[in-house]
Amino acid sequence: MPNPIVYIAVGSESEEETEPESGDSEETDEQNSESEEETEAEAEGFIPVMESPRVLPEKEGEEGGGGRICSSAGEVGENSQGNEWNRGDIDGLFCTICMEAWTTSADHHVCCLPCGHIFGFSCIRKWLQQGRTTKKCPQCNRKCTLKDVRKLFASRIVAIDGESQKRIQSLESECISLEQKTAVLIKNEAEWRKKEAEWKRREALLQQQLHQFKEKTNYLEHLLDVQSRTLGHPPSMGGSQVPSLVGQNLGSEFNGQRPFMLQKELGVDGARLFDIDASSKIILLARRLQGLGGTHVLAKTSLVAPYMREDIPLPFGTKVVRDLHICPSGSSLALFASLGKKLSVLSTKINQVTLAYDLPAPAWSCSWDLNSSHQIYAGLQNGSLGVFDMRQTARPLDFVNGLTSNPIHTIYSTNNPTLPSGVTTVLSASSAGICQWNFGGSEQRPFLVSEVGNQGACISLAYCPRSDDIVASFRPRIDNSVEIASSQALPIHALGQGVQGSHVHLKRVGSNCYQKLAVTCANVNDVRLPRSAVMNIENDGCLFVSGNELTCELVLQELPSFTVLQCLKSQKQPIYDVKYAHACDGGLLGCLSEGILRLYSNRALK
Repeated sequence: MPNPIVYIAVGSESEEETEPESGDSEETDEQNSESEEETEAEAEGFIPVMESPRVLPEKEGEEGGGGRICSSAGEVGENSQGNEWNRGDIDGLFCTICMEAWTTSADHHVCCLPCGHIFGFSCIRKWLQQGRTTKKCPQCNRKCTLKDVRKLFASRIVAIDGESQKRIQSLESECISLEQKTAVLIKNEAEWRKKEAEWKRREALLQQQLHQFKEKTNYLEHLLDVQSRTLGHPPSMGGSQVPSLVGQNLGSEFNGQRPFMLQKELGVDGARLFDIDASSKIILLARRLQGLGGTHVLAKTSLVAPYMREDIPLPFGTKVVRDLHICPSGSSLALFASLGKKLSVLSTKINQVTLAYDLPAPAWSCSWDLNSSHQIYAGLQNGSLGVFDMRQTARPLDFVNGLTSNPIHTIYSTNNPTLPSGVTTVLSASSAGICQWNFGGSEQRPFLVSEVGNQGACISLAYCPRSDDIVASFRPRIDNSVEIASSQALPIHALGQGVQGSHVHLKRVGSNCYQKLAVTCANVNDVRLPRSAVMNIENDGCLFVSGNELTCELVLQELPSFTVLQCLKSQKQPIYDVKYAHACDGGLLGCLSEGILRLYSNRALK
């Protein structure tokens, strides 16, 4: 009986001559196992189909040439393709008997033998059903029967190449290594960027310190020069210290008073308002940063060399700050009113807005109450006045409508001992004139202070709580809408022309009565709302400080005579704001013009 293994015959003409003899069919299983080595040796002269699965053309087979694939079914040559295959191309894809792809169903279902070799079911069935008495695997010659065939249920069977798997694992390891190296490089780059940012920050800090040292040097040179000219002999620097700006005593006596001497000039681009806190030795300025759509900030500047400055950003929607006042009780709080319909309280210790009230209209002015540290006021663009208690953060205590709808550009809380206890008095100024408001009593509606007479449109109001002196500034009346629009825009360069106006000095003589003490002419701006101040000089009366629009000088006048005592030059720049602060060892006068804040001092002031 012929052997069931398929071979390629080498130099043979018939199928029988190509089949090696494998022993008698009557041999026992023990003899077959002992003769396996002989069977393998006999097969060395033949090439199995799996080792060299090559299908030759039919013409070569007919001519009797060697190399035709032989099978008991006689279908291998007919069904196989006419191409030459590599083992790697068919492993796991094709049946090794018919060289056709097996399936997961139907007659050619993929199946396997106990030895593990895989075939198509129809092919292995035909192979095992051939008339051989010994049934063996076509590939390894291990004995088997048809009952040993097991169908496999898989979409595709592919053997993993060990070398390829090792290569894949090696590549994966290299990828992991590269990823780790990349992560290290990214981390190093981030550290270098951090170090670069730190170096730039240190460089900026050093540049700032250098600038401060230069300012300090210029300041010391200025002190030496002033002392040399004032005292008439060269000063000595041995053991001297740089004093603060508050309480400087430079200058000679004039008219029984010491003149104000320039102590310091600070660059403050975009600033229009400021206030001085002499006890904390700081200045707070409302300014706008340069650039298109510049941000509005509050700049806190130290009055002690080297005059460090810090910009405090304001909450979104604050817009232009119209008025600014530091709390007179020394609580490190600042109150400011803005066109963004906000009345806000800022802590100068933490440099943050701690309280903000929403208003029904843009705020033009604000004030602290002199008798209650928790009560504040706001003057609105629609002519009304709001009263607030900082202990009630949700809403105001009251809103009182004004006599007119003109914006309230100035507010002062006043001392009025003639009123009953619990009643507070507020003075306000608008283009309609000066109004007095009484809160806490039976009558809260404001009334005009008629004693000023018909002087025109009120453009400024100055009040000194220590002496109860009041000075109001006026100019000829113009169209109210033009005044409102011009004042709200806060023009920087397009200022109006100087016109002839007046200053009126008033004094309270009763709970609701005032006396006009003096009137003087003044050069005022016909568009912009100027600011002024009243300074109390101990044992020597009061001084009124205002700007001369034509000469751009800061004029100091004695009250009530309005005698000019001193004119301070401002280098032909319009004056935006004037503030005076008392100190235990003197006083400090500030004058804000375009881009420059000038600080003057006189120790005789208290």
